[in-house]
Amino acid sequence: MEPLPPRKDGSELEEGLGVQPRRVVDLDMVSNLRRSNSRMGKSQYLYGNCGKQEHLSSWIPENIMKKECVYFVESPKLSDAGKVVCECGYMHKQHLEEATRPQAFQGKEWDPKKHVQEMPTDAFGDIVFTGLGQKTGKTIYNAITHGTPCVIVEGSGRVADVLAQVASLPISEITISLIQQKLSEFFQEMFDTFTERQVVEWTKKIQDIVRKQQLLTIFREGKDGQQDVDVAILQALLKASRSQDHFGHETWDHQLKLAVAWNRVDIARSEIFTDERQWKPSDLHPVMTAALISNKPEFVKLFLENGVLLKEFATWDTLLYLYGNLDPTCLFHSKLQKVLAEEPAPHHMQMHHVAQVLRELLGDFTQPLYCVPRMGDRLRPLLPVPPIKLNVQGASLQSLYKHSSGCDAFTMDPVRDLLIWAIVQNRRELAEIIWAQSQDCITAALACSKILKELSREEQDTDSLEDMLALTAAFENRAVGVFTECYRKDEERAQKLLVRVSEAWGKTTCLQLALEAKDMKFVSHGGVQAFLTRVWWGQLSMDNGLWQVFLCMLVFPLLYTGLISFRERRLRAGRGLARIRTFFSAPVVVFHLNVLSYSAFLCLFAYVLMVDFQPTPSGCERLLYLWLFSLVCEESRQLFYNPDGCGLVKMALRYFSDFWNKLDIGAILLFIVGLVCRLTPTLLYPGRIVLSLDFIMFCLRLMHIFTISKTLGPKIIIVKRMMKDVFFFLFLLAVWVVSFGVAKQAILIHNESRAEWIFRGVIYHSYLTIFGQIPAYIDGVNFSPDQCSPNGTDPYKPKCPESDTRGLEPVFPEWLTVTLLCLYLLFTNILLLNLLIAMFNYTFQQVQEHTDQIWKFQRHGLIEEYHGRPPLPPPLILLSHLHLFIKRVILKRPAGQHQQLKNKLEKNEEAALLSWEAYLKENFLQGQQRQREKQKVQDLGSRVDTMVDLLEMERLKLLGTLEQRLASLEEQVAQTTGALHWIMKTLRDGSLGSEEGIPTLATQKASEGQDPALDSRQKAEDPGDPHHVHARHLLYPNAPVTRFPVPNEKVPWETEFLIYEPLFYSAEWTDKGPADPMGGALEPLSGISFNAMDGPVDRRSFHGAYMVRDGLPLNPMGRTGLRGRGHLCCFGPNHTLQPVVTRWRRNQDGAICRKKVKKMLEVLVVKHALSEHWALPGGSQEPGETLPWTLKQVLGRECWPCFRNLLAQGTEVYKGYVDDPRNTDNAWIETVAISIHFPNQSDVELKRLNCHLHACDPETAIRWQAVDKHVPLHASHKAILQKVAALYGAFY
Repeated sequence: MEPLPPRKDGSELEEGLGVQPRRVVDLDMVSNLRRSNSRMGKSQYLYGNCGKQEHLSSWIPENIMKKECVYFVESPKLSDAGKVVCECGYMHKQHLEEATRPQAFQGKEWDPKKHVQEMPTDAFGDIVFTGLGQKTGKTIYNAITHGTPCVIVEGSGRVADVLAQVASLPISEITISLIQQKLSEFFQEMFDTFTERQVVEWTKKIQDIVRKQQLLTIFREGKDGQQDVDVAILQALLKASRSQDHFGHETWDHQLKLAVAWNRVDIARSEIFTDERQWKPSDLHPVMTAALISNKPEFVKLFLENGVLLKEFATWDTLLYLYGNLDPTCLFHSKLQKVLAEEPAPHHMQMHHVAQVLRELLGDFTQPLYCVPRMGDRLRPLLPVPPIKLNVQGASLQSLYKHSSGCDAFTMDPVRDLLIWAIVQNRRELAEIIWAQSQDCITAALACSKILKELSREEQDTDSLEDMLALTAAFENRAVGVFTECYRKDEERAQKLLVRVSEAWGKTTCLQLALEAKDMKFVSHGGVQAFLTRVWWGQLSMDNGLWQVFLCMLVFPLLYTGLISFRERRLRAGRGLARIRTFFSAPVVVFHLNVLSYSAFLCLFAYVLMVDFQPTPSGCERLLYLWLFSLVCEESRQLFYNPDGCGLVKMALRYFSDFWNKLDIGAILLFIVGLVCRLTPTLLYPGRIVLSLDFIMFCLRLMHIFTISKTLGPKIIIVKRMMKDVFFFLFLLAVWVVSFGVAKQAILIHNESRAEWIFRGVIYHSYLTIFGQIPAYIDGVNFSPDQCSPNGTDPYKPKCPESDTRGLEPVFPEWLTVTLLCLYLLFTNILLLNLLIAMFNYTFQQVQEHTDQIWKFQRHGLIEEYHGRPPLPPPLILLSHLHLFIKRVILKRPAGQHQQLKNKLEKNEEAALLSWEAYLKENFLQGQQRQREKQKVQDLGSRVDTMVDLLEMERLKLLGTLEQRLASLEEQVAQTTGALHWIMKTLRDGSLGSEEGIPTLATQKASEGQDPALDSRQKAEDPGDPHHVHARHLLYPNAPVTRFPVPNEKVPWETEFLIYEPLFYSAEWTDKGPADPMGGALEPLSGISFNAMDGPVDRRSFHGAYMVRDGLPLNPMGRTGLRGRGHLCCFGPNHTLQPVVTRWRRNQDGAICRKKVKKMLEVLVVKHALSEHWALPGGSQEPGETLPWTLKQVLGRECWPCFRNLLAQGTEVYKGYVDDPRNTDNAWIETVAISIHFPNQSDVELKRLNCHLHACDPETAIRWQAVDKHVPLHASHKAILQKVAALYGAFY
């Protein structure tokens, strides 16, 4: 709170209330003020009695300092407001006078050390806490008057409580006495200072405030369901915005922006999206963008429900705007900034930059989602991006859509683009809502899973990482769920979805995305596995047994006997080479042929190594070399096989990402090394050793074949993972082995110089000790000088341990070596080995739980490999390679893709397939919704059961207590009855009573029915405001005049109002036509004849004769708070004519528009440049004229006679007093409203009228406007328009 400046005659608030000024700060607190050691010298206390205030006022500037700039130097930079400031940052007027006229510092630069000085502070005064008093009431009144909504918090004190108490009352019940009572209640100590006029003024203002209920909201915490003040504020804003008069839909747009800014979708759903407004999808695009950026998924869902189409919303410019507003904390934003930083020249962010990051996440097997613009294409500049918050006015968003209108460029799949934008920011709810709008939903879900898994590998924040992994699992489950629905419906079409090439997702397939993302749950789905099995068998029937396949592999003529069945009818009926080609091209046959071939290769390799390894290669060895060459050719084919056009480097990276390919390359390279050594005569034996080791690697490669087995496949995976466990375990083991080995060697052996024996003693012996081979001499018991070399000169014996001079007895500390050995065995054999077993067990359990999924996932790799492999096995595969070389290199034929794993469909077929997928996606989502609802019902049921049990227990306890109390009560009543009988009997026996009229003591039942007091609490309906309202507004329009406050009860002239002393105001008449004198003196008015025709001026009232007091006429409707004629031209009634020209509102085909069943009208309205409201084309008439002056301004002169005829034929809808703000006690407006309606659009008079409608004044506008209660007309004109609508049964 800012301190107020010192006051001489009291604060403004207290002056308004008539209260003497007073000091609120307790001067006894002055004694608690001290001076600090650094600024104020020694500590000293201030005391005083009568002079405390003066003492304090002098003490503050003496002891509290402020810093002032004493030299004004103009800064080259302007302030935020665009004004000139000093180097210190303050403007010219905020400096001292001495600083603006420097003398000693001329020509010097501004220096804060020299040009800033300390001066006594002047920032002190009184802080007055008086609650929400009259100043607050004035603020509320001014706000309500100018159409600003107000929220009054009940219980906040004074004026707020007064308003809260009377806000629900009818205006007729808000009287001076009631307000006086409320003021005395809430302004207790100040009420005695209120004058009678102030109370009257309060009453008038409160009546005006309560009258505008649409701008007033009372917040009662905990009452009427009100809990949050923010909801009350938003409802007040919406209520006020809805009550404002606007043309078009500005009100609705403003309401929606408020709801989005406050994130209250419940209010938007119930208050804004109603039957009153039919939203156009394009109108919702700006707020849709704001809801996306500010991450408000409920609003996005609401907009989609109300007609927003993502295909129309997501234009190229919109995407650029969204990516320009990425969350700066998300990982994708930093990756995108890195891409932009790598550009050779600074560029605005474009969509091909986004595509570059997305391809890194999706994988190189996909094509870029957004193309790089060609040289001739114009780059779309990124629009200025405001801070990431919703601007309620929506200026920046509106400019975006204005800028992009007419040049929108729609992307291939807008739903995909918005889904990616939500996914890269890890916005789960938004992503799920947008995904529900997609057609290619399975591919989209798998792509999202892939993107999130790639981002999660680089995410550092633990919470974000967990959210990403959870969202990854959710999208994988969605892909599985939709594919399950598809597979149940149609297996063949579902399998088409797996291999369909998706143009929108980089020309990839569902299956490829699932494999790259390692979505094991999806790949292990029964439908995917059935498809893989189908691919595995090729064109062979899956009913064939393996023994049949093996038999036909060995004796292929059996294919003509029908032993093998085929899926295609032509193969079943054919007998030619097609059967043989189809049979040997099936992956299952190719696999088994390669297994037999590889087994034969290993047998030949083993035979050459063990039996036929001659100095000169034999025939078998030469066949082995040929066989290996065929394997090299096949590996080269796999390395350079590039159906997706990825490039050589990416092909190599993809090839070496497979473990088995690395093993193949290692075995081949090792074989080449061994072959070079073997062909060198001097290295024949080392060559055989290398080849022997290479044989082990080729045998390990045989494990890859077992992955097809459901039993052995998971075990191979377990072995691979256990190898990783062993690798990390060796680091722990090496610590103990080396530490024990070095200590043992140092204690036992002195200065061993042989490296091989050092390695044996430190590493080898220590490692064997783990398995029980304990050194014999470590404890000195089995020491023998014959088993060692005393000086370490024997290369075949270790050096003897420390011994005596004779070398017969060891002298090393045996107790120490034994202790070290025991500790070593304890930690290695018991601790570390058991740790390794536990690690193996954990790995086994982890894999065993997902054995089926892992095996099914690994199975695909083998099937894909042999699906694309040449049918002939090595070494005959060289023929296939020769054929391939001729085809690719010589004939230049491009490589084709396997249609079974990647199939590009025709457009019509693809559209039908995607529509079918989208339909089943809706079934899946509905099923999920039903499951959630069912789960909610079950949870609610369990809660209800729990509550019922608790209530039953409470009821039993309560019944027991009530029974006890009732029993006690009955006993007391019986005792009381007996006592009364005894008293009555005693009185009769004592002759103190008569026998007549003896009261009968009987049990009386409580009467049932309503409490009659309840009926008295019900309030009667407000009969309405019988007095003029606008004519009593405190501020007279366009004049510095304030009316005397006139509450409702003081309006009638018959009511006594002793303090009524209004001002006299008559403005100078500047318009055309005669006018009455200003009326400062009564003499000029003596010649006016009231209640009669006064020459050309009709001074008669439609309401009969009016009173004339002191030579001035009195308003027949009562007091207004102002005397004189104001802005009107005549004292007494000022007659006007209001023609209401209407026609039916029609749509483009000529049919009459309807709203809520009723027909809609259009009315002719005009507007002056200086006016905020539109008006009917009427007004005052010049003497002797039948047409108003305003109407003449908008009608051509040739149309005036025609319009006079229309007025003569029109229907009078109103005749009488007009509640106008210009009315005074002595001058008022009376009008005649005549309806002129054109029921037929082809009416000749209507066409003539439209032809002659033009504004003579360029600042005057004229138009046909639909009739609605929100049309911004003057209040009196709206009342007339409502009567016209009722006359024709039209909508209002």
